[in-house]
Amino acid sequence: MGLLRSPAMLVMVLWWSVGPVRVAAQGVISNLESARALDELLQDYAYRAFVRPKTGVPYDGVVPANLTGVKVSAMRLRNGSLRKHGVVSYKEFEIPTGVIVRPYTVRLVLVYQDLGNWSRVYYPLPGYTYMAPVLGLLAYDALNLTATNLPELDIEASGAPIRINFSSYIPVLPLGTTPKCVQFDSNGSVILSSLISGILCSTTQQGHFSIVVESIAPSPVPSGQPPGTAVLPPPRAGPKKSSKEVGKIVGSVIGGSALLAVLALLVLWARKHKQRTDIRRMERAADAGEALHMSTVGETRAPSAALTRTLPMLEHEHIP
Repeated sequence: MGLLRSPAMLVMVLWWSVGPVRVAAQGVISNLESARALDELLQDYAYRAFVRPKTGVPYDGVVPANLTGVKVSAMRLRNGSLRKHGVVSYKEFEIPTGVIVRPYTVRLVLVYQDLGNWSRVYYPLPGYTYMAPVLGLLAYDALNLTATNLPELDIEASGAPIRINFSSYIPVLPLGTTPKCVQFDSNGSVILSSLISGILCSTTQQGHFSIVVESIAPSPVPSGQPPGTAVLPPPRAGPKKSSKEVGKIVGSVIGGSALLAVLALLVLWARKHKQRTDIRRMERAADAGEALHMSTVGETRAPSAALTRTLPMLEHEHIP
């Protein structure tokens, strides 16, 4: 997912010893008002999904058409139950036990956001590319489920951290990249931290979260080459062309040899066929001739002439 570039520069303060890397992002601060207005709007549409709601059950809301691609959901919880039991799975979020809500309220609503392709619009981050959409988790008072423009509550994990599982968006991390978890605070600052086991991010408070990688700078344009002009690859060397010619010659030789072999087989078959035809013709001629009388002489059978022979005749019948 690409990013919208902002002219504002990032002033980065690195915390190298322990903990996450905190970044004061002027680009986010300049867009903070729009992001906060979006949170208020999504809170309204999330609360509209409640119709006789049950505690601990998520309800998906419907956003306006001009925010197509954004997903929102709401879950009503008891404060004491959240702190004692947590929430095993709420979309991509895993909320542990020991979560503290300030200011205290008997019931609260956790609003889930998936900003989809609007992530880079409301949370631009120059120098980085999003690998997953921005996901939000915000808490509000559940006293009035028809209220709008509600202030956010603060939730803090006092024990184990809240985990965000991005495996449904990024099954396998691309090789050669160093992805980072990014968290956007309500005050406009950005926190970059390392991933934990798998494709998981962790946090101790509410906010907006995603996974990013540093953007790769485009290759420099060669000197004398006008911007935007495609660089053509060098022409192929001569050996590749000669190898093609050799391949054609070898193919022609093999094809000619195969043709000669087929012709030889045809000639051989024609000769055999003529011989078989001649033999059958001689056999038919022999069967059509006069059959000789067979006689037995001892133990041998041999053809013999008939008993009646032609009588002799005189040359002149008038001579006695």
